[in-house]
Amino acid sequence: MEFHGAGLRRVMVLAFCVAGIWSAYIYQGVLQETVSTKRFGPNKERFEHLAFLNLAQNVVCLIWSFMMIKIWSSGNSGGAPWWSYWSAGITNTIGPAMGIEALKYISYPAQVLAKSSKMIPVMLMGALVYGIRYTVPEYVCTLLVAGGVSTFALLKTSSKTISKLAHPNAPVGYGLCFLNLTFDGFTNATQDSIKARYPKTSAWDIMLGMNLWGTIYNMIIMFGWPNASGFEAVQFCKQHPEAAWDILMYCLCGAVGQNFIFLTISRFGSLTNTTITTTRKFVSIVVSSVLSGNPLSTKQWASVIMVFSGLSYQIYLKWRKLQRMPKKKKFT
Repeated sequence: MEFHGAGLRRVMVLAFCVAGIWSAYIYQGVLQETVSTKRFGPNKERFEHLAFLNLAQNVVCLIWSFMMIKIWSSGNSGGAPWWSYWSAGITNTIGPAMGIEALKYISYPAQVLAKSSKMIPVMLMGALVYGIRYTVPEYVCTLLVAGGVSTFALLKTSSKTISKLAHPNAPVGYGLCFLNLTFDGFTNATQDSIKARYPKTSAWDIMLGMNLWGTIYNMIIMFGWPNASGFEAVQFCKQHPEAAWDILMYCLCGAVGQNFIFLTISRFGSLTNTTITTTRKFVSIVVSSVLSGNPLSTKQWASVIMVFSGLSYQIYLKWRKLQRMPKKKKFT
């Protein structure tokens, strides 16, 4: 009975994590698409300064992580010093800015698909730079994802969807997404290096350090000179409070989502978290298609299914690899 109760609690915690990640990031995706395509006020003005979302996100997550450290930290020292995140902060500032700027040029489903192809630059760098040899199934996953994204990009987008974009230009949009993934790769590698050098660093410490430097860099970019775009973004929010509200909710969703991701990784591991976030992306595309009134064509849906089949196969391969790993013996 005790084992059954523990199992039930574990299932309930997992369901709680799934609900938290899905609801936070799906709603954040809706808000991201709204801010990037909506026309505000009687003059039907667009919010052009999408990079401002990253600054707002940095500030909210910085405050959030500081609060979590104060509430939950046990006072352990030995974590990475705040200055060690300065280089990761640069790539983590540029990368997401490019990703969100891509929404001016391509639709939200296209952006989600493009950003789901993270394995492609990783495998290219691994094979060409480090001489890593990958298995045939791993190449199959990459071909499925690359083929799906490429097909989706080449298919004709509906005129209704194009009319909502600020500056429709597929090559520029997909190029920005690819650069976003490249910078994300440098960010992740730097974070792993920091974690290896300072093993006692917690997820909250990383969140605080990254968002501290992200706030500093974005403040310089957005407000570093008299006519910087940050002043125009603030003025736009003053004139259109509904835009300011959408941005605030966007930031809060990101902060809450990160909480659930940390909880999932700590309780169930990174593979479970990858599975949840991958399925979330698929649901985000479905929700976007329904809410925006821009349904995807049959061929576009085939491309989407192709991409997520490759991602699902990749998750399965990782699961099999973990199953084959020798179990650590417990000594009493």
